[in-house]
Amino acid sequence: MNALPNSMCAAVLLGPQDVQIRDVPIPRPSDNEILLRIGAATTCGTDVKVFRRGGHPRMLKVPAMFGHEFAGTVVQTGENVSDFALGERVVIANSAPCGSCERCLQDRENLCPDLQYINGAFAEFILIPERFVQRSVYRIPASLSFERAALSEPLACVLHGISACELNDEKPSQVVVFGAGPIGLLFVAALTRRGHRVLLADPNQSRLEVGTAMGATATLRVARGGGQATNVREWSANGEGIDIAIDCTGIPEVWLDAINSVRPGGTVNLFGGCAPGTQVPLDTHRIHYSEITVKGVYHHRPKTFRAALGLLAEADFPVDALLGARMPIAEVEAALQSMMNKQNLKVVITASG
Repeated sequence: MNALPNSMCAAVLLGPQDVQIRDVPIPRPSDNEILLRIGAATTCGTDVKVFRRGGHPRMLKVPAMFGHEFAGTVVQTGENVSDFALGERVVIANSAPCGSCERCLQDRENLCPDLQYINGAFAEFILIPERFVQRSVYRIPASLSFERAALSEPLACVLHGISACELNDEKPSQVVVFGAGPIGLLFVAALTRRGHRVLLADPNQSRLEVGTAMGATATLRVARGGGQATNVREWSANGEGIDIAIDCTGIPEVWLDAINSVRPGGTVNLFGGCAPGTQVPLDTHRIHYSEITVKGVYHHRPKTFRAALGLLAEADFPVDALLGARMPIAEVEAALQSMMNKQNLKVVITASG
């Protein structure tokens, strides 16, 4: 390996919609850490939220480098690192649980009270801390590109969400997915691959067309602001309602649509997180007497991350439509703006664009 330079290009978030491109020192790994040269990072809806709000209550405080979906090559290792070698291609889960608390021992690592997060993928290099080296580094199959590998994190979240639905693949369910952003589209691809019938609902016709290409059984163009539950129920087999409704919007009115779309005994998966302090009124009579199951679902687990990486390695798993423009680190702000303007579902960020 050639000697590394002393500094690198990185996008630094300073506040709401305030990003600076800086030349910053390249960190050096301590005894139990590794340094990764980033092969590709992908933007996501959480990055857009972080950009808009100027930070994240759990994941980062400004000023900070940001970006958390990434894959790359090991270029330096600490003295005590023996599991990973120079030149290995890896993808990093953006969180690392403690592995020993009650939640971790229950295979609910996403709820670990000491869950640690990593950010800084919109840069040329990133330092991988010790706990991540121990628990959150995964080798990439030789056939898998860095771009597809970087989608492991959002797909791992989706597979965790699907596991919460408790589906029976031998008896296909009717599912409605609200929101045709990248997460909603990944739900479509993963659910239809398992044989379930999926209705994708979104106001944006071009995104619905992507959903059709990714396997949606049907699409429904809905108005913004909710009030679409009746239209969704009409798609169900007998008009009684959908088996499972999944919200991928984080919009309170759409949460209500999801709850009002399901049949008696149905399940509602509130996957899209609303802003802190948001409240939604519930029809207690319907929830109780129709035995509606309502679940909040968050993040991913090591099990679903491994499954996501394996699924992405299958060449026919349809995710390439999510990867829009390729832009250099210097254009991170433009990339996020393009997502806000619905020009790109995701943007691939690389050192050279």
